[in-house]
Amino acid sequence: MRGHNTSYAGGVIEEEQGSVKRRRVLVVDDHGDSVDWLTQMLIADGHETAVAYNGAEAVRMAEAFRPDVAILDLGLPILTGHHVARLIRSQPWGREMVLIALTGWSAGEDKRKSAETGIDIHLVKPADAKELRRLVNETARKAKV
Repeated sequence: MRGHNTSYAGGVIEEEQGSVKRRRVLVVDDHGDSVDWLTQMLIADGHETAVAYNGAEAVRMAEAFRPDVAILDLGLPILTGHHVARLIRSQPWGREMVLIALTGWSAGEDKRKSAETGIDIHLVKPADAKELRRLVNETARKAKV
């Protein structure tokens, strides 16, 4: 994980941080600056984070970390974000995870493919930080919605 410090320590988190429920969030992007910005924002909001820098690592980390939310870049090395989404959705532990694409891919075809591969929300970079925070802070596992 290129020396990036995460707060993953295992176990289930159900704590409340003020009025925001603490979430487990997996951040997946091959650009370190994007990962740093997102993780800093999420940790400041009281969430627990883990990171991955390519698609294969993302699938392994999703299985180990079991996040509530995964924020995926789509243009990843090794496996694309769409492939990652398909693999996560094919597992019992990944069916309720909220998947958010955060990508430069903005064509209608890209958004359609995101929906087909199980991605719940497709955001185009640069994302509005306030909107991204709202989505993570208000999201709940699909089974609870």
